[in-house]
Amino acid sequence: MQGKRQRLTERPEIILAAANAVLNRKGARGLTIDAVAAEAGLSKGGVLHHYASKDALVAALVAHKLASLRAGIAACEDAQPPEARSVPRAMVANFERTHCDEDEISRALLLASIENPDALADYRRFLAGELSRLAEAEGGFGPGSVVLFAIVGIAMGRALGFHQFAPHELKGVFTTLDRIAGLEQLPSGE
Repeated sequence: MQGKRQRLTERPEIILAAANAVLNRKGARGLTIDAVAAEAGLSKGGVLHHYASKDALVAALVAHKLASLRAGIAACEDAQPPEARSVPRAMVANFERTHCDEDEISRALLLASIENPDALADYRRFLAGELSRLAEAEGGFGPGSVVLFAIVGIAMGRALGFHQFAPHELKGVFTTLDRIAGLEQLPSGE
């Protein structure tokens, strides 16, 4: 009985891993409950038991991606020397480390949000929260906000296929973003 219970508690993660695999192989149009069930080795009912619809599955994928993003930023912040800890610098470090990961999943989640605009509500709340946190720390919209918008722009551009720069091609961009992230305030331009 213990083994069956353990498998049941692991099933949501198995389903999400299967959904990621389907997205990577087949893209957004291939993301169906049937395809995910087949990939996970479960019945359609087994998937629907945990995720009542494709929309619920997409929302879970977004939540999973957000949890990974938050953990990545926190890990990068923890890796900084205590005297130089900076959320914007952690964002740059995490983005540099992960920006080429899961392109198809990012694209598919973006496309899924067209079908269901609420699918990215948690992501919008995350961005709003990060902007508020940065504005509070910087006394308004400063370098951290600029860095966050630049990262979102680069990520969306990549997900939409506007560019496909390799990590070494973006090294200068990351270096510049890190420099901006280290500023206490933006130059006035006067």
